[in-house]
Amino acid sequence: MDVILKYFPTLTDVQKRQFAALFDLYSDWNAKINVISRKDIEHLYEHHVLHSLGIAKIIKFRPQTTVVDVGTGGGFPAIPLAILFPEARFHLVDSIGKKIKVALEVASSIGLTNCTFAHSRIEDVKEQFDFVVSRAVMPLPDLVRLCRKNIKKTQQNALPNGIICLKGGSLDDELKPFKNRLEAFDLSDFFDEAFFKTKKVIYLPF
Repeated sequence: MDVILKYFPTLTDVQKRQFAALFDLYSDWNAKINVISRKDIEHLYEHHVLHSLGIAKIIKFRPQTTVVDVGTGGGFPAIPLAILFPEARFHLVDSIGKKIKVALEVASSIGLTNCTFAHSRIEDVKEQFDFVVSRAVMPLPDLVRLCRKNIKKTQQNALPNGIICLKGGSLDDELKPFKNRLEAFDLSDFFDEAFFKTKKVIYLPF
């Protein structure tokens, strides 16, 4: 939890309580339904929560912004972002029902009221949103092909609507089709921990 406060020192008491509750909740649920690698649960705050909040280093979602999290798994990046931006609205989508169940139960347990959930494939989601977010769920060209239909035309944030992905490793081939349009942000510019040396936020405006 300290690593969250290190980079987000102005959290409200409610937000601090919500973030603090995540470790026990995910530990308990992970014992029943594996949504995080067993050996990685000890690094929940750095590898999952703070990693998700990397998106907040490139955009501050305005009130009533709508965001869909594609392939959310147990709720990343949407649940940490929903805690940080309580006036934005997040729709969590995953094709695996038991993972969506974990995300729903965690969000309910900490009192998040700005999240909705769908056991669905993004291909079947018809609604439109200001932003699509995801964490290494599929290659960017595939994500663009499936999610283009879900991005609203009307704008309300400092950055134009689009896709925001958390990715790591070698991305040259994957990003090549969009190289003149996208922006890539190194998370090591924002976070000191070694885990973030190869991690990026990829932003593709529409």
